[in-house]
Amino acid sequence: MLGGNRVGRFVAMVVLAIAMLGGPAFAGDRITDLTSMLSSSSEKTRLSAVLSLARLGDKRTMKPLVTALKDPSPQVRAIAATALGKLGHKAALPLLKATATDDVDDTVRTKARQAAVAVAKANNIKDDTLIAAQPAQARKKTTGFGRSPHAVEGAPDLYVTVKGTNDDSPGGTDKATRKQHAEIIKAALEDSLRSARQVTMVQTEAERWGLDARTIDVSVTKLEMTQSGGNIEVAAELRLAICDQTGKMLSFLSGGAKVTRKYSAKVPLAAIRKEALEGAMKGMFDKLLVHLRQITTT
Repeated sequence: MLGGNRVGRFVAMVVLAIAMLGGPAFAGDRITDLTSMLSSSSEKTRLSAVLSLARLGDKRTMKPLVTALKDPSPQVRAIAATALGKLGHKAALPLLKATATDDVDDTVRTKARQAAVAVAKANNIKDDTLIAAQPAQARKKTTGFGRSPHAVEGAPDLYVTVKGTNDDSPGGTDKATRKQHAEIIKAALEDSLRSARQVTMVQTEAERWGLDARTIDVSVTKLEMTQSGGNIEVAAELRLAICDQTGKMLSFLSGGAKVTRKYSAKVPLAAIRKEALEGAMKGMFDKLLVHLRQITTT
């Protein structure tokens, strides 16, 4: 669930994308490079890429924009949907319609719905099944998370527990410090899970809604500190292993974050490491939710 500040940034970014779509195309053909950028682990990089693809207004951008509809970031997905609506290519209509009903984010669903209508109109397609034609009150009866049959108003559709966390990064870090690192990422993950509107960590609630358990093991695979001039950089990388209730491995995700700070004796290195670990965990969370729903409903 997006917080208030993030929602504001989200809407502002989508508005910016719409404005940019009317501008002149970039000189030269950057589609290949921008498509490659969409696979970056950095959300900022992917946002930049999808905005640039949107501004190009080139029919050849349809394929990467369709791919971006499955991005972990709701900002990226919303901008991709808006851009596809501007392109008006009918080949994008089926996935836009699916996104309009299935996406986990309200704003993305709205943008996809609007884009589907725009594409249908551009191609003189009359389709009574378009989600945009449904009354707003009817649309509010479901939340549309993925393809889960449990996605109803106010009910969880994912049951997730944290099985274990460990610091397995290379180096000579002592046992006590590694334990602290493990506790940091566990707290960050559990806090994010608790704040996610349709995730439950309670077994009785999961049983009520018939949800299968998904357990997560988190490992720190890298925690490196480098010093250059008056700056200190800490790079953290995590690996999340996802299992079913029997312990069978289903999938895994990996990602990381870097924190750079000016060196100061007043700022303990432990605090910078903590910031990097928390940043890595929070940066992966949206991607984790999307991935959990994919492996739960497919």
